[in-house]
Parts: sequence; C-alpha cells; structure tokens
Amino acid sequence: MSSTIDPTTLRVFIAVCEEGTILRAAEREFIAASAVSKRIADVEAAVGTPLLHRSQRGVHPTAAGATLLAQGRVILRSLAKLKAELGEYAQGVRGHVHVLANVSSIVEFLPEQLIDFLAAHPDIRLDVEERTSASILRGIAEGVADIGVCRNVGEMEGVECTMIGVDHFAAVVPEAHPLAQSKRLAFTDTLEYDHVGLSLNTTASSIMQRVAAAAGSEIRYRIHVSSIDAALRLVHSGLAICVMTQEIVARYRSIYRLRAVPLTDVWATQEFSLCIRSDPALSPAARLLFDHLRAKKSG
Repeated sequence: MSSTIDPTTLRVFIAVCEEGTILRAAEREFIAASAVSKRIADVEAAVGTPLLHRSQRGVHPTAAGATLLAQGRVILRSLAKLKAELGEYAQGVRGHVHVLANVSSIVEFLPEQLIDFLAAHPDIRLDVEERTSASILRGIAEGVADIGVCRNVGEMEGVECTMIGVDHFAAVVPEAHPLAQSKRLAFTDTLEYDHVGLSLNTTASSIMQRVAAAAGSEIRYRIHVSSIDAALRLVHSGLAICVMTQEIVARYRSIYRLRAVPLTDVWATQEFSLCIRSDPALSPAARLLFDHLRAKKSG
C-alpha cells in the first residue's frame, strides 16, 4: 500500500472529492480521466474498501474516503511545508514555525512576545495565522500547525494545553453613560441597553446569550461588526455598549474616551492556553518558541 498512495495519488483523490466528478478532477490536474480512475481503483484494492460512492450525479467519499481526504490534506500540507522549509535553509533560515492564534491574543500580548523571540532568534521564521479558538484546537489536532494560542474552550483528543494567561471581560461604555460610574457589574445589568455585537467574540457571545436566556431576557443587538476598532468607535459615538476584554480596551485608551467596567460573572475571567499535539515531534525551532511563550505568560 505504501507504494500505491503517493503524493500524486493523494492530490488526485482530493481533487475528485472537491470537484465531485472524475472528469472535472482530471481536467483540474491535467491528467487523463482513465488515469484518475486507475489510481483510485488501485488504492481501493490496496486498502480493501471503497473510497468513493459513485452515482450518475457524481462521486463523494465513503467513510474511509473521508478519512483519506482529511489525512491526505494534512500530508500534502506537511510536504509543502517541508519543501519550503528545506529551501529556506539554503537561504540561511534555520527554522520555520507555524502558529495559530485567536484575535484576542494577537491584540493583547502575542506580538510583543514574538518580537522578543525573533530578536533572540533571527534565523527562525514565523507564520502566524488568525483563527477562532475552536478552529485552533482542531488545527493542532490535525497537525496543521506547530503551536496554538487560544482561549481555554475545552479539551480535544490529541491536544495538550498549558495555561499561559488570563484576560477579563468588561462592559465598555461612553464616559457619560449611566453605567460608567459603576465599579463592577453583572452581565445581566447591561441587558436593558443596546449592544454592539462583535463577531470576534465567538466564545463569549455564546456564553452571554445563554446567561441572558437564563435571566429571561435577551441581548438587544443594535449592530454587528467584525473589527475591534469599529466596535469601539460605535460605543464612543453613544450608539450602544459593548462587551470586550479590559486588556483590549486598554490598547485604545488614548484614542477613545471610554470606561471599561469589569464584569463580576465567573465566565468574565478567561484563560489563554498554549496548545501542541499530545505526541509532539516539535522541531527545535518550534520547541524554542513553545518554551519562550510558556515562560513569558501574559497576565
């Protein structure tokens, strides 16, 4: 079987699954349709099970095919990464680390820590990709990246997480707002006011909706936005209030005159985790970055 499933076969099989027909996959990969069919038939014979459901409307993967599709993508990404990294050695680069990070870590503390790391290790190159926390856990489990930095959103098989910091959610209001003089608030105290929805707060938004429902109420979203700056500008205008971490608001304190009133809810304090695969074969460069981030911590 090892001689049957080669990178070309993987690429062809992935194309078939993505295109839905052998003909379109053959056109995409510039290979004869008969050659595509033979490669897939050879793999099916080698593994002893069908990989595709075939019908007049096209093809889609069986359960075994879905496994090959998922693992094949990981393998091809790894091969592409290996080729790129080996090429970098010829250019003087001595390591390449792929990091998945959520937006809060990127805004609150990660850039400064990465700057320190790169200053100490000029021959290492970093690739930082922004994702949601749940997607980061999946990516680490699938081997898409070396290291993940995300909120603690639960456990995932095959992933080990180490707590490296916390942040604290607050009600962000204009200085003249009725809530601005409060020292602390429960989230339910904000429900009588219009909110700005921030799509980056995926985990917190789900929690807040459950809290509001448990209180027999709901969050009155006046507007939804996708950027922190837009949300804070809208709060500054007096249009609505927003729930965001105090650590993020502090970054914008010199731009907007706002008050971040800490929330007393248990969920309002959330942990950041540093995540790697449970059976890591971290490269020397990735190990250096992991140890650096774990030693620094964020709060």
